[in-house]
Amino acid sequence: MIPKKQIVDLPVYQPGKPISEVTAELGLKEIVKLASNENPFGCSPRVKEALQPLLDRLAYYPDGGSMELRAKLAAFLGVDEDRLIFGNGSDELLMLTTRAYLEPGLNTVMATPTFSVYKTTSTVEGAEVIEVPLQDGRHDLPAMLAAINDKTRIVWICNPNNPSGTIVSEQELRQFLDQAPATTLVALDEAYYEYVTDASYPQSLDLLNEYPNVIVYRTFSKIYGIAGLRMGYGVASADVIDKINRVREPFNTSSVAQTAAIAAIADQDFVNTCREVNDKGREQLYRGFDQLGLSYYRTQGNFILVETGQNGNEIFDALLKKGYIIRSGVPLGFPTSIRVTIGSEAQNAGFLQALGEVLAT
Repeated sequence: MIPKKQIVDLPVYQPGKPISEVTAELGLKEIVKLASNENPFGCSPRVKEALQPLLDRLAYYPDGGSMELRAKLAAFLGVDEDRLIFGNGSDELLMLTTRAYLEPGLNTVMATPTFSVYKTTSTVEGAEVIEVPLQDGRHDLPAMLAAINDKTRIVWICNPNNPSGTIVSEQELRQFLDQAPATTLVALDEAYYEYVTDASYPQSLDLLNEYPNVIVYRTFSKIYGIAGLRMGYGVASADVIDKINRVREPFNTSSVAQTAAIAAIADQDFVNTCREVNDKGREQLYRGFDQLGLSYYRTQGNFILVETGQNGNEIFDALLKKGYIIRSGVPLGFPTSIRVTIGSEAQNAGFLQALGEVLAT
């Protein structure tokens, strides 16, 4: 059997061990997971209530057009319904976008380091990947603009950027969009949109009428707390949505995920509370890192990339033995850093204590 030549050397995603398995191996009573930028407070109680009636309807196929969710979300965002597309997490939408717009002979431009899915899905489609290094942890938009040529079909901007947590401002984004060719799709990944508190951050949906070559991706996996159900969405011109819909599977989101998303949208008090608590947790971790003499990028997400001066894998292993799962910076492109999800006040305090003990040895 002969597969696509471009996938032969692609790294295979390695899922983490189940927490129950890790606790058994290490002889720990509890593991605190601060690795995947999940919401430490779970989801809105309304989500759990809304899911109960579905248990008797699991034999039926989901609504292939997500029509009820489409109507609710369109009203909430203030956009037309034909400007929305839904996916099995925003990851699937990134994949569908590359499937619709990339092929051998074309290229795509992205920052590095940034979210790895852009490169993986683009490589699968046989496109050339042009990577532009971050500057001080931020997208270098002028350099990315200079990298675009007549073969460039997609430019990826992760905002806030994962793993650095930094943002592109509205002024910077507008300057970029004013100069980017209309034939290039500008993909704005806003998975952490709801956590942002910086006033300079773009209100990207307001840009769609001015720049029809923009698509915005968001997710219910982060602040809404339903990562396990997989639901993301994209907002773009009706033309862009139509093209991506042509490569979408008909039942790509489940009834459970659609119902959960509808309930999650309805509880913005929960979202606002999570944002406020995350902001306090962010400052708590900043203070802790300052006391430990560590540098870090000031973040607008629910995670912080912190420089430890030691191999990130070794810090990961040492913290795991103390009951904390974080992300090593090695696979993220920052080999002497770690990325930690902002947890509850107690989780943050415990992590800081454990990190201090690890660094002292």
